[in-house]
Amino acid sequence: MNTPPRESGLPAPFDRSQWVPLRTLTWLRWVAIAGQLVALEVAQRVFGLQINTGLCYLVVGAAIIANLLAIAIYPKNKRLTEIETMLMLLFDVTQLALLLMLTGGLNNPFALLLLTPVTISATALRLGPTLLLGVVAIGLITLSAYVHLPLRDAFGDIMRMPDIYLFGFWVAIVIGVAFLAAYALRISSEINTMSDAFLATQMALAREQKLTDLGGVVAAAAHELGTPLATIKLVSSELRDELSDRPELRDDAALIAEQADRCRDILHSMGRAGKDDLHLRTAPLQRLLEEAAEPHQDRGKALHFEIAPLPGAEDRQPAIRRRPEIIHGLRNLVQNAVDFAEGNVWVEGFWSDDQIGVRISDDGAGYTQQVLDRIGDPFMRHRRTEDEIRKRPGYAGMGLGLFIAKTLLERTGAQLSFANGSDPYLAPENRPERCGAVVEVIWPRTLIGADRSAGPLGENQPILG
Repeated sequence: MNTPPRESGLPAPFDRSQWVPLRTLTWLRWVAIAGQLVALEVAQRVFGLQINTGLCYLVVGAAIIANLLAIAIYPKNKRLTEIETMLMLLFDVTQLALLLMLTGGLNNPFALLLLTPVTISATALRLGPTLLLGVVAIGLITLSAYVHLPLRDAFGDIMRMPDIYLFGFWVAIVIGVAFLAAYALRISSEINTMSDAFLATQMALAREQKLTDLGGVVAAAAHELGTPLATIKLVSSELRDELSDRPELRDDAALIAEQADRCRDILHSMGRAGKDDLHLRTAPLQRLLEEAAEPHQDRGKALHFEIAPLPGAEDRQPAIRRRPEIIHGLRNLVQNAVDFAEGNVWVEGFWSDDQIGVRISDDGAGYTQQVLDRIGDPFMRHRRTEDEIRKRPGYAGMGLGLFIAKTLLERTGAQLSFANGSDPYLAPENRPERCGAVVEVIWPRTLIGADRSAGPLGENQPILG
């Protein structure tokens, strides 16, 4: 399965302790308390229902005391741990269940509100605490069906639904707890996973941007230090000639010249362009692809570069803006191909009058169908076979690298397509050479092509005195 390894130093999808603010839960509880008080007053004064107001207000008072204690003990910016959040929600479920038991149990339509704490848990907590809260909620709603004070109207008659309606109401609440919890848990999991993936994308882009900026600084240093190093080289050469009768000083002058040459070579290897040279910001298509693939040149797989125009296009390679998103995105795609190739990876560059494209293919096993349908999703997991572990012992594919590549390249205006070079189920002898995964990236030429109307290095700029 072609999914790149997970970036180091990234948060796990559910590593989110202390994310729930205490003030959020206390505010929600104040809303619930206000609703309960209003419901009790309306039930008595408007509808004349006979309820045990003393016990009901005692249960509501417990929620008020719990909120006041939480506000008094903890600071306003307190963020709850997972266990603390679960305990608060368990208290809310229990308090609401007791209130229902005092007001008719399942005959009370407000029994549906037991769904609320479970839904909050599914949104904010992991699967384990949510399952526990759901089981407790179902148990309490079941208990309230049998253990409750009857709900009486103004004439003292018991208000009770038929048994079949009670059973249906109970089933609806149980299904609602399970469905809403599962739905909220899945949606929040997807949102959290995508949030982690976008964070990783920003980290990767920032790292690539820093490397690009560092290259500019080094190039500027190489440009500025060129003249003084040349002067040192010239003066030391003259001194060496003048000190021919003094061997010890002549050797020192020769050493100075050698070290000046060494400094020049080091700066040349670290930065290839001058200060603010447009060569630093643009590059021919082939040079850009070679730069993106450079970290994977010596990983035991042969990289083949094929650069050619499409029919009808000019032969001259287009100049590409060296944006960090493009370089890092293509580098991740090449890494993915190298990870899964048997021995060869092909990197093709092509262009027309209005498009620029890159195609990366390999001779590996290709994408499996279940992966092909989900390419670009972060944190994809699959069970690795022993053969995969043997071939790539350090590989822990999570799909994050491919997500980063897709996100960064699409940010530059590219359209990506993923396919297999041949049917993965063909016999090995019937498969073509480029039988593995194929990734094609297409840009509109106007988005990444450098404007050559003023020449390859741009317009001449006036020198200000």
